[in-house]
Amino acid sequence: MTSPLLRPVLAAIDLPDLPGHYRGKVRENYDLADGRRVIIATDRLSAFDRILAVIPYKGQVLTQTARFWFEKTADICPNHVLEYPDPNVVVGRRLDILPVEIVVRAYLAGTTGTSILTLYRQGARQMYGVRLPEGLAPNARLPEPIITPTSKAFDGGHDEPLSPAQILEQGLLTPGQWDQVSAYALALFARGQALASERGLILVDTKYEFGLDPD
Repeated sequence: MTSPLLRPVLAAIDLPDLPGHYRGKVRENYDLADGRRVIIATDRLSAFDRILAVIPYKGQVLTQTARFWFEKTADICPNHVLEYPDPNVVVGRRLDILPVEIVVRAYLAGTTGTSILTLYRQGARQMYGVRLPEGLAPNARLPEPIITPTSKAFDGGHDEPLSPAQILEQGLLTPGQWDQVSAYALALFARGQALASERGLILVDTKYEFGLDPD
């Protein structure tokens, strides 16, 4: 007997009546003429810039998880959300994405080439404009959360580590924009830590992406 919970996976979706289609690793996006963007989370699973599999309900879980956090942090930082017409869909304002990703880290952890543990094991102590002390053990809690920004790679490219000085020198953000997004990121991370702690969890690190309203 087939379980009622099983359903065909949503590997891709094509809505020819909607304009401005863009396919990301996981989401299908449509830009409407009135400035709204329709974002549909598929069941594709992506890691390390590769699509690995499709998992039933993965897109729904992704959208509803994002909804939880957008609603829990709306008092800290404005977001793009206008409505959720379907469990897999969010309709939001189209923004101009800033070319910097803001990663906040509270622990010496990670496995990617841009993680502070990877760099620390390679002997680096100065990274992302921050100097880490000697003698830290893997996965140790840092004295305080730090911001480790990276470039925002598009079209399958790879993110690269940046320092605040490099961000400003390269004109990726203005000083005012950097001050605002870094303050937002630290405040959002603190809210995440508090909510995680209430449930006996720790928030090790997370990434934030910001955009500007073109209007």
